[in-house]
Amino acid sequence: MSRRWIQNPNRCADEYLDGIEEFIEFARRHNPSATRIRCPCRRCNNTFWETIENVGFHLVRNGMIETYSIWNLHGEQVDHASSSNAPRVDNVEPIVDPNDQVMGIIQDAFPFASTNINQEGEDDVPTPIDSAEFEQYEKLLKNANQELYPGCKSFSVLTAIVELMHGKIKYRMSNLCFDYFLGVFKRMLPTDNCLPKDHKHAQKVLHGLGLGYEKIHACKNNCMLFYKEHETLDTCPICNESRFKMTSQNRTTKIPQKVMRYLPLKPRLQRLYMSTHTATDMRWHKEKRVDDDVMRHPADGEAWKEFDRTFPEFAADPRNVRLGLATDGFNPYGILNQHHSTWPIFAFPYNLPPWKCMKKEYMMMTVLITEDPGRSIDVYLRPLVDELKDLWTNGVRTFDKSTGRMFTLRAAVMWTVNDFPAYAMVFGWSTKGYMACPVCKEDVTSGWHAGKVCYLGHRRWLQWDHEWREKDKEFDGNTERRLRPREWSGDEILEQLNRLDFAPLGKTVSRTRPSTHLNWTHKPMFFELPYWSKLKLRHNLDVMHVEKNVFDTLVGTILDIEGKTKDTIKARLDLERMGIRRGLWMNRDSDKARRDLAFFSMKPNDKKEFLKFVSSVKFPDGYASNIARCVNVDGGKFTGFKSHDCHVFMQRLLPVGIRHLLPEDVVKPIILLSRFFSQLTAKTLRRTDMFQLRHDIVQVLCKFEMIFPPAFFTSMMHVMVHLPEEALLAGPVNYRWMYPIERLLGELKKSVRNKAKPEGSIVEAWVQYESLTFCGIKHAMASFFPSFCKSSAPPSLSPPPPLPPTPVQLDRARDEGGTPELPRRHRRASRRVCFGFGRISSAVILPPPATNSATSDLITRRRAVTATQGSEPPTQVTVAATAAASPATAPALMDRLAVGPAGYQAPASSASSVAQPVSARRRHRPASTTDATSTDASGSQPGLAPPRLSSKPNAHKPQSHSALGF
Repeated sequence: MSRRWIQNPNRCADEYLDGIEEFIEFARRHNPSATRIRCPCRRCNNTFWETIENVGFHLVRNGMIETYSIWNLHGEQVDHASSSNAPRVDNVEPIVDPNDQVMGIIQDAFPFASTNINQEGEDDVPTPIDSAEFEQYEKLLKNANQELYPGCKSFSVLTAIVELMHGKIKYRMSNLCFDYFLGVFKRMLPTDNCLPKDHKHAQKVLHGLGLGYEKIHACKNNCMLFYKEHETLDTCPICNESRFKMTSQNRTTKIPQKVMRYLPLKPRLQRLYMSTHTATDMRWHKEKRVDDDVMRHPADGEAWKEFDRTFPEFAADPRNVRLGLATDGFNPYGILNQHHSTWPIFAFPYNLPPWKCMKKEYMMMTVLITEDPGRSIDVYLRPLVDELKDLWTNGVRTFDKSTGRMFTLRAAVMWTVNDFPAYAMVFGWSTKGYMACPVCKEDVTSGWHAGKVCYLGHRRWLQWDHEWREKDKEFDGNTERRLRPREWSGDEILEQLNRLDFAPLGKTVSRTRPSTHLNWTHKPMFFELPYWSKLKLRHNLDVMHVEKNVFDTLVGTILDIEGKTKDTIKARLDLERMGIRRGLWMNRDSDKARRDLAFFSMKPNDKKEFLKFVSSVKFPDGYASNIARCVNVDGGKFTGFKSHDCHVFMQRLLPVGIRHLLPEDVVKPIILLSRFFSQLTAKTLRRTDMFQLRHDIVQVLCKFEMIFPPAFFTSMMHVMVHLPEEALLAGPVNYRWMYPIERLLGELKKSVRNKAKPEGSIVEAWVQYESLTFCGIKHAMASFFPSFCKSSAPPSLSPPPPLPPTPVQLDRARDEGGTPELPRRHRRASRRVCFGFGRISSAVILPPPATNSATSDLITRRRAVTATQGSEPPTQVTVAATAAASPATAPALMDRLAVGPAGYQAPASSASSVAQPVSARRRHRPASTTDATSTDASGSQPGLAPPRLSSKPNAHKPQSHSALGF
């Protein structure tokens, strides 16, 4: 049978379900003694170990990985010598034991250590490794072949250390705790065992699997790095500051003033090609991507395609890596020290498919800075930029495990991802003042209103004959005749920078020629990359922080929250100065002036009703945090909102809560703004929708200009104009916002063990994570973060947790007079309520399927039912795959995936007869009933449970998005 069914997007088709049966039978046949196998669904990604029954359910619900056409992780042997990609089903082998897996890890880490090189000059012959690498290889090979104790066949020294370190990292065990348990295990084993005695010795064994890092000394005043030509200096040539601290004369070692940790990028990129699976995925953007109107990946954006047209030699080899860079600061001490800031710089490859592209295990830390560098971040970026220039010009020889050949790996940075303050540091354009917009630059419309700089003039983006251009009193008192701001190319920006004189690199003084009106603060280090000026997009506006700032401004104003509202006394006086909107002027009685409540703000009773509504909302587990704890009904305000809470509130709750509390002229543009962010942040985008959004957001902002005072329009309100254009250039937003980076920073903060040296703790934990994640990418043995480690351990590490009963078991137990006890998390989730746009709908969240043969094997049981009865009546189980099915096709789909017939009666010869559940008789009518195809008042057919909503905010959005309308 052909395996094209894997690419079928319809997981309810007969071809797809028959393909799942083929895979389940294949896994059972080639792994007869295995209780658990890897789950190849899109969510588990061949990393989590599940029972065969659960694997079948996951494949129906989530779908199989599209690139997993050769089932080598389930027993199928891969033929690398064959030029065809067709699988060899006749040559199979069972899954290897942990010792063989560790040997495979060593072979991947040193792919050509044992290769006999007899030829020279051929591209497919690897080059020999140096003596240091070969020494590391011999040590690892010795530990992999050495038994843990005489007679132990299941564990070698290296296997035991890898699994123990996996548990330490997964459960965040301290070094002292790990040393204690390691000593206990060593005493339990025979006296002649080879288990290391403490964490330090275990880490030395794993040192060969790690990639390491470099310590580079820096000037105390961030003037320069003691790097390359300045490596031997003891004082800074710019500020004459000493390189080392003043210590006692009896001390033999010198302590540097400041240290930067640099993690080389080349070996980390090479490691992506040491596994067959990841090496194949690195070519997904060229070989598997579908090129149509829908944008699912950054490769669908215009910037990627323009780069391919500009540099065809780079684009000819799909293995060349496209990188994104991100940086942000965080406080490793939490609230203990508010002044300290640590700044890591991450790189992430965009070659990977969408379900792997922004995952934590594929992100690479390249630089770790010990304090806020400010504009001196270019000083710390120099080693990274030098390596990026070398990767672009010369490349690095890399062994491709999927083809078994060497090739020259090249890399290019597509863009950076930063919040607005870090944008100014990396890009060099100040994001404060009258020219804060880095896209419009000096052509932006800004002015001084209510004691701050505000950004108006969004009518410039309208058509030249639009009627709003002629109105003056409804806007800022002037008609609009100007065209939209011009677009700057990379060559023009580079030419503009070359005309300016800046202070020496690392100096904190302003530029030497302040007479210019431009807003540049320094010349960024990234401008030295030879391909920079050819790119159409280099630095992204972070949609996460834009949405949060817009939410704070909007909600603070319509709720009239003190300190957050933009409708202040200064804003009212500014309206009087401009001579517009007389109804919002200050109300003066005799010698007093009073600010009356504006028509766009809620009255006190309406505000209290709105806050009560928000506090009563409950979301499914994992959808959002407990927003009710952030609501202060008596105080009339919100506190403690996180970025993701604002994301959910803006798109789900705000349109529902304000419909009957504000005037229609105010409600309509706010709802359209919520729909704008909802469509913009979807996982898939259509180009036609983005063109429409680019037009609609201008009208939304113009509507706001007619409602709110000029003080309402901060820089974050203005940059919304440019978000649809960036989506057209760079693809979906979820590859270019700070949510993955912020989550990763939170994990790094938890890895600090030594408060005196937080950066050292972070980088050591990261290097250890890289070595164990390298084991996990190919062999699913370890990972660092709890969110990735959930249920990821093989059966020898953790027993499977008890599974809750299914709805069929619940119905039968109720009919028999009993009530099975659900775990607390499932009882809580079953009572949640989800809010859709404009309406409230119940969300039925079912627990995972049970593993017994009576209820869990969906696909195998349907054959038995068909053979017994000849037909399949509707089932009483809500299938997750039917969430998007129409009412007309849902019954047939549920029949296809039926667990058991609703009206099925046990044969008379059976030991006990099971009666039909009452709930099943109530939900499902016999096929002979005359009204079997009738619909209820809501338009849905009887017997159909409501669709299951995903736990992610944007996961249940439709693939096709309608544009906004007025």
